[in-house]
Amino acid sequence: MRIGFIGLGIMGKPMVRNLLKAGHEIVAYDVIRENMDAVAIAGATTANSPKEVAGQCRLIITMLPNSPHVKAVVMGDSGILQGAMAGTILIDMSSIAPLTSQEIAKACKEKGVKMLDAPVSGGEPKAIDGTLSIMAGGEKTVFDQVLEILMLMGTSVVHCGDVGAGNTAKLANQVIVALNIAAVSEAFLLAAKAGVDPKVLFGAIKGGLAGSTVMNAKVPMILERNFVPGFKIDLHIKDIENALETGHKVGAPLPLTAAVMEMLQILHADGCGEEDHSAISKYYEKLVGDLRIK
Repeated sequence: MRIGFIGLGIMGKPMVRNLLKAGHEIVAYDVIRENMDAVAIAGATTANSPKEVAGQCRLIITMLPNSPHVKAVVMGDSGILQGAMAGTILIDMSSIAPLTSQEIAKACKEKGVKMLDAPVSGGEPKAIDGTLSIMAGGEKTVFDQVLEILMLMGTSVVHCGDVGAGNTAKLANQVIVALNIAAVSEAFLLAAKAGVDPKVLFGAIKGGLAGSTVMNAKVPMILERNFVPGFKIDLHIKDIENALETGHKVGAPLPLTAAVMEMLQILHADGCGEEDHSAISKYYEKLVGDLRIK
């Protein structure tokens, strides 16, 4: 199948490579030329605009930073809707505000384009090995049509409801991840201050009720002070902003989410925005001076 793919960043490039490995033809576009060159080496064809991608493909995937980027790519000048044929399916795998997904889906419907919002969780490592968790919203019949394609990029693919439900599920996921990293950082600082080796603590508790996928992935990074981004703090700030905005609009109080947002904003101000979100641990280190959790 010929698939359009727009957005070739940390996540998009490995997702494209997995689709190519499965034998699909990819027409790719990104605003950064080097990103297009990277997927071209893997076998993708490149285009000059989202409109050009849409003119060649009946299935298009977008993987972009935030709501304004998706709106521009889909609804803007030289956007997907300028070139898409009726019956085209758009899968937006970006993590954006659910209400924006619904707005974009309405514009798509007016052009005869069907849309799913299908954000992912798992970061770059799982994008590379094709084991992402994918949360999809939209018509079930459309979801069923593209499920086989989605399974080439993820091992958990769940239909969550109507358009916007996928991004609502992703926001819930991101709240849990951020709070989990903060809780881990706080607990491991307690251990370090009390004289317990954090490596010993990790071995002692990871198999119990406190253990989690987040702990297993992020504690080794914290202990090694390896903050090479699999998922950047600045991107987590974006997701938490969307969660807080959505919470305000639907009447859901998110006091813990608001607290972790302040931690993330402090880290951004300290120049850590491009680091992995495991660097939330640095917020706690900042509170106590020179102590390092290691």
